[in-house]
Amino acid sequence: MQNWQEYITVDPNVCHGKACIKGTRIMVSVVLDNLAAGLTPEEITHSYPSLDHQAIQASIAYAAELAKERLILVPA
Repeated sequence: MQNWQEYITVDPNVCHGKACIKGTRIMVSVVLDNLAAGLTPEEITHSYPSLDHQAIQASIAYAAELAKERLILVPA
């Protein structure tokens, strides 16, 4: 997904400025944590009905963009 900006917002007055899905208080980190825990997009949208598959894909694209911006040291 190239247009993750259409789905993700950062507002200092919402969720302490954490990246959220537009129109919700669902943080991108919550979506990613659920995916990392092995939940399917269908399970996530069932738990969070205000989300759709595009919002989940946008969360992944946002995380991919962040991963390009900095180096994270991983112990050997």
